Amino acid sequence: MRQSMLGPGPVRVSELAFGAAAIGNLFTPVTDTEAEEAVVAAWECGVRYFDTAPHYGLGLSERRLGTVLRGMPREEYTISTKVGRLLEPTGSGDGDDLAHGGFAVPATHRRRWDFSAEGVRRSLEGSLERLGVDRIDIAYLHDPDDHAEWALTEAYPELERLRTEGVLGAIGVGMNQAELPARFVRETDIDAVLLAGRYSLLDQRGLAELLPLAAERGVGVVVGGVFNSGLLADPKPGATFDYAAAPTELLLRATQLKEACERHGVPLRAAALRFPFGHRAVASVLVGTRSADEVRDAAAMVDHPIPGALWAELKERGLLPAHIPTPAEEE
Repeated sequence: MRQSMLGPGPVRVSELAFGAAAIGNLFTPVTDTEAEEAVVAAWECGVRYFDTAPHYGLGLSERRLGTVLRGMPREEYTISTKVGRLLEPTGSGDGDDLAHGGFAVPATHRRRWDFSAEGVRRSLEGSLERLGVDRIDIAYLHDPDDHAEWALTEAYPELERLRTEGVLGAIGVGMNQAELPARFVRETDIDAVLLAGRYSLLDQRGLAELLPLAAERGVGVVVGGVFNSGLLADPKPGATFDYAAAPTELLLRATQLKEACERHGVPLRAAALRFPFGHRAVASVLVGTRSADEVRDAAAMVDHPIPGALWAELKERGLLPAHIPTPAEEE
């Protein structure tokens, strides 16, 4: 699988990234065996970039991911985790985390927002212990939507110190919006942005400012949420967009996208995965997978040839704006 540098630093990422939220029991349980098989399948498909966070399953995602990756050559893969939420023991495992964080795990810990320098260090120390690895390649500021000044004035400077000391390879910000990450690109020396759901076939808000600015500043972009939580994977009644029932107009548009793709012999999932690479700032596309079969499907889709005629038709029919950059024709 193709790899490229993520921004200006020493960190490389594979074209397809493994998003490990699902193996932290996002919404529904995944067994240890299923999680292990998913990570192994990703490795066998050539995936060499793995993303996780303490938030995912109250540390379960990090533990499961680390269990497999510790058996792989450390110099061959990149791992990212996130800072901003500290895990604190509750003193019991009563209840589950579904109502609070959306993960089907016992509520053994609570999350506390902390973008202080000390909080950053504590978070990374906990992640290193759970992962069982010797270093974190990329540390993302995780969802600082309501804590922008805190993250900018305390968390980011601490990450910058750790990067200077060689503890981290790269610094990023990971969010479900495009506006605040653009501010981080303008005002800091971050290496990467993990942009979830805001640069897809259905939502191109990332193009308004963030992506051109990232390209100008040499900041690498990892695009997540390319299926917009399911609608672009399988558009049908009941499908979700951003984890809620898809509005009728979006369901119709997704169905039209699917029909156009089928006329060119392309699965909609393949077009959704390839689309972000039309912009030169995009280095990797991250997909959350919970099984070996889902991993293999994503790997096959990201490699599926996309004729230029498909992108041309989508623009001609108004399903994509005419100015949107699309990938070069692939034979």
